[in-house]
Amino acid sequence: MAADTGRYRSAVSKNKDPSGLLISVIRTLSSSDDVQDRETEKGRLEEAFETCDRDLDQQIVQHYAELTTAIRTYQSITERITSSRNKIKQVKENLLSCKMLLHCKRDELRKLWIEGIEHKHVLQLLDEIESIKQVPQRLEAYMASKHYLHATDMLVSAVESLEGPLLQVEGLGDLRLELHSKKLNIHLVLIDELHRHLYIKSTSRLGLKNKDKNAARLPGSTGKDTSPMPVLDVSSLSTPRKLLESSQFSTPGSSSVRELQQDARELSQADLPEVDPEENSAEFMGILIKALAKLKKIPETIKAIMERLEPELKQIVKRSTTQIADHAYQRGENLAQESQPRLLLELLELLFDKFKAVAQAHSVVLAHLQQIAVQGGAHEEGIKLYEQADVSAKIQTVLQVLLMEYLDVKNSRSATEPSAQLSYASTGSEFAAFFAKKKPQRAKQSLFKFESSSHAISMSAYLREQRRELYSKSGELQGGADDNLIEGGEMKFVCKPGARNITAIFQPLLRFIQEIEMNMGPGQAKQCQLRAFLTYYINDLFLNQVRAEINKEIEAVSKAADPLKILASADTMKVLGVQRPLLQSTVVVEKSIQDLMSLMQDLSAYCNQFLEMVCDKLKEYKEICNTGYRGVVQCEEKLTISASWSKDEDISRLLQSLPNWANMAQPRQTRQKREDEEDFTRAAFAKESEVLTGNLGDKLIPQNEILRDVSDLKALANLHESMEWLAGRLKTFFANLPQASGASHCSADSQVIGESERSREQILQTLSDLSRGFQDIADRCLLVLHLEVRVHCFHYLIPLTKQGNYAIVANVESMDYDPLVVKLNKDVSAIEEAMGAALQQHKFQYIFEGLGHLISCILINGAQYFKRISESGIKKMCRNIFVLQQNLTNITMSREADLDFARQYYEMLYNTADELLNLVVDQGVRYTELEYINALSLLHRSQTGVGDLSTQNIRLQRLKEIICEQAAIKQATKDKKITTV
Repeated sequence: MAADTGRYRSAVSKNKDPSGLLISVIRTLSSSDDVQDRETEKGRLEEAFETCDRDLDQQIVQHYAELTTAIRTYQSITERITSSRNKIKQVKENLLSCKMLLHCKRDELRKLWIEGIEHKHVLQLLDEIESIKQVPQRLEAYMASKHYLHATDMLVSAVESLEGPLLQVEGLGDLRLELHSKKLNIHLVLIDELHRHLYIKSTSRLGLKNKDKNAARLPGSTGKDTSPMPVLDVSSLSTPRKLLESSQFSTPGSSSVRELQQDARELSQADLPEVDPEENSAEFMGILIKALAKLKKIPETIKAIMERLEPELKQIVKRSTTQIADHAYQRGENLAQESQPRLLLELLELLFDKFKAVAQAHSVVLAHLQQIAVQGGAHEEGIKLYEQADVSAKIQTVLQVLLMEYLDVKNSRSATEPSAQLSYASTGSEFAAFFAKKKPQRAKQSLFKFESSSHAISMSAYLREQRRELYSKSGELQGGADDNLIEGGEMKFVCKPGARNITAIFQPLLRFIQEIEMNMGPGQAKQCQLRAFLTYYINDLFLNQVRAEINKEIEAVSKAADPLKILASADTMKVLGVQRPLLQSTVVVEKSIQDLMSLMQDLSAYCNQFLEMVCDKLKEYKEICNTGYRGVVQCEEKLTISASWSKDEDISRLLQSLPNWANMAQPRQTRQKREDEEDFTRAAFAKESEVLTGNLGDKLIPQNEILRDVSDLKALANLHESMEWLAGRLKTFFANLPQASGASHCSADSQVIGESERSREQILQTLSDLSRGFQDIADRCLLVLHLEVRVHCFHYLIPLTKQGNYAIVANVESMDYDPLVVKLNKDVSAIEEAMGAALQQHKFQYIFEGLGHLISCILINGAQYFKRISESGIKKMCRNIFVLQQNLTNITMSREADLDFARQYYEMLYNTADELLNLVVDQGVRYTELEYINALSLLHRSQTGVGDLSTQNIRLQRLKEIICEQAAIKQATKDKKITTV
């Protein structure tokens, strides 16, 4: 049974539809033929029902509360549904009744509905008329508070209403004409406001920044400059056009503007925001553009912007000029008496900042215009917008005109006014006068002045305040006689116009040009208009002008009759810090080169051009110096002996390789001391004397081969000092040259840069060669002086030995000095006096040190040329040597022991020939073998009883043997010392 019950349950669970189960049971019962089977089936079915009832009762007991709630809820819902059905049925009956009643009154209701619509429209028109009648008052309030977009929207909608729905209202005719007139003119106010923000509002705070920058640049002016820089107060600026007056934005029946504004403020107090609409200038300009777009006046706006662009920029220039002048006035500077390119630099920096602000403001306006053009679609397709490049071009044009005036491109002021730059004196007297010490001039003092009185001060302050007030209101240059500006025709200047003003403004101007070119589009030209002007001005005008000035200065000092004898004044030498006189031409050339180097620092982009100019001027001056040098050392197209020797490379190389040249080139304090320095120097003197004696010791030197005029020697000394000083200055200049990057600053192409670099390297190499060339001229002049003094010794002393008569008897004449020795002493003393004033001490020593050794060699070597010599002749010769030694000692401040050596040589001739041989044995070998032979031969010629020729030859042979023996003894002693050590 339980299995049957489970089967029914499973059948019920499988078949969710109980009717299907019932049909299945009925089919089973009907198909069974046996009553027993039917009973069995019936029993199973009853049992299943009992089980189901039992389970149901159990579930009801378990869920009685939920079941009760569900039954009650169902009962409530059933009741509501029944109630709703009854109500719907009643509503349907009422609607059918209403429909029947309305159908009976249809025409009368339609008439009432139409009348209601008409009355509603009339009320709407009356409200609109009332609102439009208040438009002028609200428009006045909006315009006064600068809410132009609200004003424009209201005006446009009011005009559209008056010309549309309210066109037939005759009472609004006057108001229609008034608002139509305002709509035609309001765009002029908006355009003026737009220009005020473009050119005045955008630049109003830049003057204060510029003042702070200048105060930082000029720390000394902080004490005086306590008053603020005149800055535009934009809030007090009135709109240029008078369309905001009461006659334009008021109704005919209004009592006063004040009452209307009060009413409008009360009416629109809820509409207008409390924030100042001009606080954000960019947003305000966008509002103005939107308002103009609503008025459909964008083409007129663009036209006005383009027409007023250049005049507005010129007004910015005038206002900035006044600001800079006022600032200078507050610092106590008088522009009419001082040339200050610094103020021009301040003006340009201020203008650059203002023009950048103007360009930025134009970019904001252009962005809004482009946005309007895109939003306008087909309606705005015909509008042609201006571009940022147009603004940049106008800015460059205004700056170019300003620069042309300040740089005096037309050269209109140079004829009437002297140049503001420091020019070098063109003649000797002017140059000396420029550096000469001025006598203190007594200042011209007036008895009294009114300018410092309290009345004058208050009056001046009042006039300046009045001028500033006018200036701040109109934005134009106002003022009277107290303007701190330089008059210049139509323009007023902050400094005197001149070409040299470019040096102060070049670098900031170049940076501004680079910023312009960086902002230029890729399709535009590589160079802007301002760079083209700057390049043209510097290359074609300024460089030529500088070249002409320098040429004029150098020609003025180099075309003199004798340029090597025109010296700079003592004051000039003191300023330059030199101890010896310099040629005036050299000082002028150095000043010119210094000027060019200064220009090169200021105009670094044109470094190569200035270096080329330096090369050209140095080449010209080097040629001038070589010409002057040849004019001194050349006589009848033939060089003097000293000049020809110094020109000979072998001789000059030999002389410069000697220790005395190295000692001269290196000061005594810096070179290392040698233990045998005296012997070392003596060996150098001996080598030099040997070379000179070997070349000049056997011939007479004519007068035309020496420089007899001491002024010529002094000119060579001055040329030496000048050339050496110039070479040193050039090395200093070239060491401080700007980096090579500045030379190719303007080039963008790598090939051009490479060529510029190579050109620069070539120029620097040329300059280095020129510097060495000037040093070579200086060295050659010093060698000529060194050799010339020695050639003078040969010129006077060789005739003394070859032509002098020293076989004299004792008398008064024998007590006198030889006339040639006296002339040599005078000559040497004159040269010493000239060289002492013209040369530095170590160079002076180089010329005269070793001269005693040379004179000693000449006199000892000249013994072979005496035919005979007597004791009186020997005494006279010794006196000659003594007076030469005394003179040289006074010059060199040393003993000149070499002349003692020559005097002892001639004193040796007091002995007989045989005594001379014994003297050599006793005293040792002090002279060379040739000198002993010459002395012995002179004794043979001068003394009697010396034997025949064979006896003389025996003595000569004996002399040679003695000299050899002494040399062997000396060598053995030297070897013994070495062995002992």
